[in-house]
Amino acid sequence: MNLPNFLTLSRIFLSPVYMVLFLIENPTSRLAATIVFIVAALTDLFDGYLARRMGTMTSFGKFMDPLADKILVSTAFLSFANLGYAKAWMVTTIIVREFFIIGLRSVAAYKGMVITSSYAAQWKTASQMIVISCILIYINLKTWLVPAGTNWAMFNSPLTGTVFDIMILITVILTVLTGLDYLLKSGGLLKGLLK
Repeated sequence: MNLPNFLTLSRIFLSPVYMVLFLIENPTSRLAATIVFIVAALTDLFDGYLARRMGTMTSFGKFMDPLADKILVSTAFLSFANLGYAKAWMVTTIIVREFFIIGLRSVAAYKGMVITSSYAAQWKTASQMIVISCILIYINLKTWLVPAGTNWAMFNSPLTGTVFDIMILITVILTVLTGLDYLLKSGGLLKGLLK
């Protein structure tokens, strides 16, 4: 167990902590959930960087790093769907794609192969993190400011929901396209499974 792998695993362990805190309807709890998410997201920035810098890149890390990303992202989008900040079909599309790729990676690992993340997939993950961060900031502002008597127009405007839908839709498109890219690159593996 090296430091980069520890950071990757911590991202997995922090995901349910985020979910529990976020679903408690309390301003302090929502803020704590946001902090937990930020800490978890930061581990994604540092684990790969440290692995390359320290020369400790492992097959375990290459497999677990994207898995940890998928768990964190799926947890966040599920919590948004539960509160009505994201359309269920969009969240379902993202999660189905993410866990299909996890299955594909698992099969590849069983066969001694490692499917690494492409640059497009890294951009996809970045777009997901940006969308999640924007929604979290909005929810925290609304949770803290409205009870204090500050009721900004965006808190009640249907346009806000439309903006979130568009942002998530862009993420869905990137998610689906990168999923198709993985399928095309793993065609030989899939053909082997069907034999």
